[in-house]
Amino acid sequence: MRCVIARFPFDLTKSGVLESMKGVKPEPVTGESVIIGRRHYPVKQVGQVITRQDRRDFSAGEVLRAMALLGFTCRNVPEAAAAPIESPLQLASAMLGAPLSV
Repeated sequence: MRCVIARFPFDLTKSGVLESMKGVKPEPVTGESVIIGRRHYPVKQVGQVITRQDRRDFSAGEVLRAMALLGFTCRNVPEAAAAPIESPLQLASAMLGAPLSV
């Protein structure tokens, strides 16, 4: 499949990406990720390995689009859990703190 990453055209195949990522240790995932084989790789790490470009030269979206079109599972940044809404009484109680033991 032909795709453009950082204004450069690349002919990528699923087997070619699998071969390129073979033996590459995944870095800790803090944002978007791609599942290649049984491993979760950060998108920027995958882009750097398959394009041999600096991570600052391309966006995560470009790599995510290419990996999704090749059939890889892509994960977005997990949403932060919403804090439970407290009633005014609970909020005031929390601001005052717990009573002191004498």
